[in-house]
Amino acid sequence: MTDTLTDLIASAAALIVGLAAGWAVHSAFARRKRAREQLFFGLPDGSECVLVTHRDSTSAHWSIPRHDALALLSIASVVENCGAHPEVAPHDTGLQGFGARTEFCIGDPTAHRRLAAHIANLLPGVTVHPGDDPGMERGTFTIAGTHYRPEPGAVEHVLLARLTAGDDSRPVFLAAGQRPVTHRAAVRHLVRNRTRFARKYGSQGSFCLLLKVVNSQSYGPDLVELVADVTKPATSSAGPRAAAKAATKAAAKDD
Repeated sequence: MTDTLTDLIASAAALIVGLAAGWAVHSAFARRKRAREQLFFGLPDGSECVLVTHRDSTSAHWSIPRHDALALLSIASVVENCGAHPEVAPHDTGLQGFGARTEFCIGDPTAHRRLAAHIANLLPGVTVHPGDDPGMERGTFTIAGTHYRPEPGAVEHVLLARLTAGDDSRPVFLAAGQRPVTHRAAVRHLVRNRTRFARKYGSQGSFCLLLKVVNSQSYGPDLVELVADVTKPATSSAGPRAAAKAATKAAAKDD
């Protein structure tokens, strides 16, 4: 065997070993990334989750509004990657309490019953104005005394939250926006940054982010800016006066 042939065989062997090592490292990295995402979303292999959305009021049959449907498609890719099984449910259908399975709740909190219930119970420091308060546009958020009013097509806000009820419970993800395009923007922000969020918040961490969608009239859901991490004020009690006002409104609706 000549020296040249020996060198070629050694080089080929080294290349094969390098490729095998690279593949092993890549596979291990992919497995760790997938496992981190499964923990973050509460979606182990074979688990179930529910995607709760609006009904399209303009349709005679049950259908999902365009932007919400596109948001659900983004979530579906994550669910599939985690090896879980999704169920789509309308917001006004009776569902079990949260925590038993991962939930993605998307929509306008002034019209989405389950989303409104989650905000009232899990984000008591957030007030979403229905539009019947003097000087308050429909969908205005009030957090820690600051009002975030919508400017349709120019500046609109959306809350993106991950919340858990306890150590053993599955998370509920909220995308509560002032217009349908903001729901889609929030979901895209979650999907694009899921690796960073998983590293930052872990498998049990809760967060609530206030995002701003800029110039949606021209750019749709593409321009998203973080206004603030409002986890602390949003998850704190809104105070006795606000609580009393909310209770009065709830009683009036029941009557």
